[in-house]
Amino acid sequence: MRILLSTFGSRGDLEPIAALAVALQSLGAEAVVSAPADPEFLRLLDRAGVPLAPAFMPIRAFVEMARRSGWKLPQTAAEVVRGQYEAIDAAANGCDAIVATGLFPSTAAAQAVSETRGVPFVLTSFCPVVLPSRHHPPLSYPGHPNPPGVTDNTALWAFNDTAMDALFGEAVNGHRAALGLPVLDHVRDRVFTRRPLLAADPVLAPWEPTDLIDPVQTGAWILPDDRPLGSDLLAFLDAGEPPVYLGFGSMPMEALKQAGRMAVEAIRAHGRRVILSRGWAELGLEDDRADAFAVGDVNQQALFPRVAAVIHHGGAGTTTAAARAGAPQVIVPQVADQPYFASRVAALGVGAAHDGPTPTVGSLSAALDIALRPQTRARAAGLAGTIRADGAAVAARWLLDAL
Repeated sequence: MRILLSTFGSRGDLEPIAALAVALQSLGAEAVVSAPADPEFLRLLDRAGVPLAPAFMPIRAFVEMARRSGWKLPQTAAEVVRGQYEAIDAAANGCDAIVATGLFPSTAAAQAVSETRGVPFVLTSFCPVVLPSRHHPPLSYPGHPNPPGVTDNTALWAFNDTAMDALFGEAVNGHRAALGLPVLDHVRDRVFTRRPLLAADPVLAPWEPTDLIDPVQTGAWILPDDRPLGSDLLAFLDAGEPPVYLGFGSMPMEALKQAGRMAVEAIRAHGRRVILSRGWAELGLEDDRADAFAVGDVNQQALFPRVAAVIHHGGAGTTTAAARAGAPQVIVPQVADQPYFASRVAALGVGAAHDGPTPTVGSLSAALDIALRPQTRARAAGLAGTIRADGAAVAARWLLDAL
């Protein structure tokens, strides 16, 4: 069986897809990944031994092009749907099914390819709150905030359905009409499907059953990483007490440079050393003091067990990696599902959720006070033993059985 795994998004979307590809290959299936050909993604897929069928353009180049062009979300969606349909359709030759995640317009394009080719389609989410439920409200979109004063989740998800039609309906249905496919009244539900995969840990990100949708929760898809830490980094780790890791992953916001400076100051105020990850925001150290060390792409699975805490943006991958390592967390959420993971870390008592995306030295110091408490570390260590490591294998077996 040959399965196409499609994504158009950040590293947080790609790395789990690579993990699923490896799991499928271990069961004798053939897996092809359609993803942006950004250099770091190419290195990751090469390390995983997974073939790439390139998306219509690298994601960072597309984000920059959209920014320069001043596109609104509907126009951006139209560009992604059109470009991704062509890329995914080319990659789908000989495939028996398509599994898709990433930006919604890309998943809509993948669903259209599956429809034109007559092969099964499976959507994947990495966070429960992305999926409709009576137990939680939906995320809001720019220009379409959830109605103020409305607290009924069923009503909010009905509003979300209308908002997604307004934002994505023209792009999706215009392209479907050009392909000769019927137009959709509810683009969200057609793309989400009734039975998506939920690739999130059931303790860290539990799903409560609802009649609105019935996902298969497999556990997080974790790509094993056996890369050694660099000798300079190891020497830094060995030279003192465990440092605090700071990084905002694939968040490219310019404002995060200032947040990074605030965080370095707060970490030092606690008498802790710093490991700073440059990330897409291109964070940097402003001095050459011996108590700080800057890294690029690094093996978090090897590094996080050796740090005192992890300050990050709250992406699903980083949150899960820190939880598996037993590292206390401070989450400074920026967008999308990140406030959810911040709230879960706080609710589980394994760290602190910063209030909003713009920290100060004082607010980060207060959050670090919580994360660096002995009882927080003890709870984080206890949680680590509950995080599943076999989510990708569970998903691979389910896919092969279902297909």
